[in-house]
Amino acid sequence: MSKELIFKTLRHEETERLPWVPFVGVHAGKLVNYNATEMLSDANKMTQGILEAAKLYAPDGLPVIFDLQLEAEVLGCELVWAPEAPPSVKTHPLADTTDIPCDCTLPRKTDGRIPMVLDVMDRVKKAIGDTVALYGLICGPFTLASHLRGNDIFMDMYDDEDYVVALMEYATKVVIKMAEYYMEAGMDVIALVDPLVSQISPDAFNDFCKEPFEKCFTYIREKGALSSFFVCGNATRNIEPMCLTNPDSIAVDENVDMVFAKEITDRYNIALSGNIPLTTIMLHGNQQDNMKYVVELIDKLSHKNLIVSPGCDMPYATPIENTIAAGQAVINTDSARKMVENYTGSALDGIEITLPDYTALPRLLIEVCTLDSESCAACTYMMDAANVAKAQFGDKIDVVEYKYTRKEDIVRFMKMGVANLPSIYINGNLEYSSIIPNKEAFAAKIESYLQ
Repeated sequence: MSKELIFKTLRHEETERLPWVPFVGVHAGKLVNYNATEMLSDANKMTQGILEAAKLYAPDGLPVIFDLQLEAEVLGCELVWAPEAPPSVKTHPLADTTDIPCDCTLPRKTDGRIPMVLDVMDRVKKAIGDTVALYGLICGPFTLASHLRGNDIFMDMYDDEDYVVALMEYATKVVIKMAEYYMEAGMDVIALVDPLVSQISPDAFNDFCKEPFEKCFTYIREKGALSSFFVCGNATRNIEPMCLTNPDSIAVDENVDMVFAKEITDRYNIALSGNIPLTTIMLHGNQQDNMKYVVELIDKLSHKNLIVSPGCDMPYATPIENTIAAGQAVINTDSARKMVENYTGSALDGIEITLPDYTALPRLLIEVCTLDSESCAACTYMMDAANVAKAQFGDKIDVVEYKYTRKEDIVRFMKMGVANLPSIYINGNLEYSSIIPNKEAFAAKIESYLQ
C-alpha cells in the first residue's frame, strides 16, 4: 500500500520507490470549485476537496487540513479571511498583557472549528485511510505563541526571557492537546508546522524552542504516531537544532538547500521532506518544469529517508496538470527523465523589471519581499513590522510589499538578488533576511538612514 512507503521512510527503512506527499491545503478547495474560506469553514466541502486531491494526485501521504490559524482562532485571535489563502491573524489577545492563559483555556473538542476538522478527519480516514497516510497539521508552539503575543514576542526574547519560556510552556500544552485529538481521529503523522522557527537564531531556538518541541515529539511517539517538524523560510541555520528535538522527519521549503539539509538529517537518521518550489515551478511553471525539477531533485539526493513534496502549502491556483506531473515524476522517475532531458524552458521569459533609482527617491523606501503576507505566517509578521514603522514615521518613509506569488515580483527578486524570504530592504540595501526585526531595533535602523 502507498501509505507503507511513508511509514517505512519515517521508520528509516529502505523503500521500493520514493514516497510522494502533495501538501494540498486550500488548493483542495480549488479542485471542487470552492474558495479557501468556503472550504475551511465547511466539513462537506473540505472532505470533497481532500478526496478529490487523493483521486487526482495518487498520493502516498496527504494532509487533512493546512490552516495554522485554527488553534489561534480558538484561543481568541481574530482572523482575516481570504478567497485564495488560509486566514491570517489580525489581533493578538496577549498584545497588551504579559499574563499567561490558564490551563482551563486549552482547546476542547467542541471549540471553534475543531469539531468540523475532527469530523473531516473521521470521514477521510474511513474513505482512504487504508491506502494513504494521513497528516494532521498543527500550528507549532513558537508560531502559536507569536499569534497570541504578536510582534512583541521578538522584543520579549531579549527583555523578558522568563515570560517567553512560560508562554511557550502554555503553547506546548495546546499543541499536545491538539495532537491528542488528531491521533484519536486516526491521523498517522502529526506535523508541527512552525514557520517562525526560520526567523530566529540557533541560540534563540535552543533557549525557547528545543525543550517544547522535544516534549511534543516525545508525546507523539509515546502515543504510537509518527511525527514531522515542518518549517517554512530559510531555516538552514536551525536544521541541526531541529534534528536535536528528535522528530521522525523534517520538512523544508525552497529556501533551504536540500543537499545541505540532507547531509545533516542523515547524520541524525531523520527523514527529510521537500522541496518543490511553490510559485516559480508549481504555480507559474508548466508540466515539464515540474517534472524536470523533481527529477533533478531526486537525482542529487540519496533516497533513504527522503519524501518528495511541495515546499509548503500549495498555492490555491496551482494548475492540476502541474501537480500531476510532479507526482508522476516521483512515481515514474525514469520515464519523466526521458521526457524532459532536452527541456530548457522558463515561465519567466520575457518579463522585464526596472528597479528604482534609490539615490533619487523623495522618501526612504522600505521594500518587504515576501512569499505573500496573506498566506505566510513569517511574512505576515515581517510585513507587520514594516506597517508599524510606517505608522511611526508616516510620510518620511514609503513601504511596499513584493510577493513571490507574482511573476513580475519573482523577476524583481532575481534582479535585486533576494536570496531568502521574507526579507526587508531599505533604499535597496538588504537589512533583514529571514529575521523579523523587533520594533525598537527597526526604528533605530530607519533613523540611521534618515539622518
